[in-house]
Amino acid sequence: MSGGPGTGKTTLAHALACELGCPAIVRDEIKQGMVMATSGYRSARSDPLNSLTLETFFGVLTVLLRARVTVVAEAAYQDRLWRPNLEPLADLAHLRVIRCTAPAAIARDRIAQRAAENPHRAAHDDRELLEALTQGDHSLESFVPISLDVPTKVVDTSSVCAPSIEDIAAFVRGGTPSC
Repeated sequence: MSGGPGTGKTTLAHALACELGCPAIVRDEIKQGMVMATSGYRSARSDPLNSLTLETFFGVLTVLLRARVTVVAEAAYQDRLWRPNLEPLADLAHLRVIRCTAPAAIARDRIAQRAAENPHRAAHDDRELLEALTQGDHSLESFVPISLDVPTKVVDTSSVCAPSIEDIAAFVRGGTPSC
């Protein structure tokens, strides 16, 4: 499960894992667990927990895939950083990429809502991201999708016409979705 901030990755990852009956391994949830164990933590762009989170995330995926556990793995998966870590997993699993998208205004509203309402977002710089968006220092359109030679499905999470969870599960299983 991939996509930029506020595109609905985590929500869809949990729904898909529930539909498939397998675990969802969510990068941000791993980092949040690390934050809970780090006294005085303050989020920052050059966060030292980022590299440890990346290492842990892929370590967990590797252990589970070697044990032949089907998983839904969710992270932003921007190409430059994530592709080199995903490519070795192709030897362990039949990878499928689901790229979540949403119009920038909807994504921004979601980011603002979770920053205001979710106390478990200490690991993230949602407020800083909103500030950078407001100042024009960052754009949600700057997201560079993962580029792997594996089946990929783009899902607009803002649309009621988006594929159903059953259709997305069929895609993951390698079947043909009904739409």
